[in-house]
Amino acid sequence: MTIHKEGRKFLIKMFLVLLMINAFGWYFFSPVAAKAISIGSLLVFVFFLNFFRRPTRVISVDDLNLVIAPCDGQVVVIEPTIEHEVLGEKRIQVSIFMNVFNVHANWYPIGGTVTYYTHNDGRFMSAHLPKSSTENERSTVVIETESKTRILVRQVAGALAQRIVTYAEVGKKYQINDEIGFIKFGSRMDLYLPLDSEILVNLKQKTVGNQTPIARLK
Repeated sequence: MTIHKEGRKFLIKMFLVLLMINAFGWYFFSPVAAKAISIGSLLVFVFFLNFFRRPTRVISVDDLNLVIAPCDGQVVVIEPTIEHEVLGEKRIQVSIFMNVFNVHANWYPIGGTVTYYTHNDGRFMSAHLPKSSTENERSTVVIETESKTRILVRQVAGALAQRIVTYAEVGKKYQINDEIGFIKFGSRMDLYLPLDSEILVNLKQKTVGNQTPIARLK
């Protein structure tokens, strides 16, 4: 377990600010009040330290058609839908919601070449809502597998999300175990799979990023 690179500067700045607040508290307030400030500061710092954790996860996959969960969370959508923005065709949408206590590092769900990437500014509605996939701030990546199957992966900001980070480069080949990005605070990830995909998860099922198989392509 390490601290994700997206959180290191943030945590250093927070530590210094909390340090100054505690120094001020112990100098000007009573010991009881100063102790309460110190306990509150410790809890806040531990919360953010936990949020930016980055576990070491490596998975070995022999089946190149297996789709792995790109993030920790809970499956909130499994349904056929038309992906209008990029693919313009009917797909099976599988969405995973991440709360603030989940690991927020995101991984590639399958190996392949990135053929498309875009970032759209938008709203910050709750990531539970269906409209968040098309109206919230989001990043979209299309991965083409070796069998020429296209998989669309979308990082969606939530009500508390402040920033979506995506590392994808068009034309570059990635594998499972590679990170696709990071989303700060509550959010979700959507996958748009071919209609004949075999779905291996159920609604409300918990997933572990870069560990849980969620589908198998035909």
